[in-house]
Amino acid sequence: MDRFVSTFTNKIDAKGRVSIPASFRAVLERDGYAGGLYCYPSLDAPALDAGGQRLADNIDRLLDGLPDYSDERDELSVALYGDVHTLAIDQDGRIVLPETLRAHAGLSTHVAFVGLGQKFQMWEPKRFEAHLAGA
Repeated sequence: MDRFVSTFTNKIDAKGRVSIPASFRAVLERDGYAGGLYCYPSLDAPALDAGGQRLADNIDRLLDGLPDYSDERDELSVALYGDVHTLAIDQDGRIVLPETLRAHAGLSTHVAFVGLGQKFQMWEPKRFEAHLAGA
């Protein structure tokens, strides 16, 4: 499979580490970015957007569609690339979530990994339940 699908909930340990679901790691590996992932605060949700090279390519295409030197392009570039973190995946399949990212998504003890095809999101599980019910 080459898409991020399904929802998984994993625990955050005392050091801020959380395991990426195995199926998501497999997609990242096939995407050519097995050693880590791109992660940034979602622009429209109390969640984190994450993915591999395809996510970065999609952002590039989105920005390429905007006029050079336009305010819209500059603002979107700052919002997407200015706040991106490149998170390494350790030998046990875990990442360390920086405090700034955890604060944006309200993450403390658990993370819901939500597949969205070309990317995935990380949510505080109760917030995601409410979001899903509203969707």
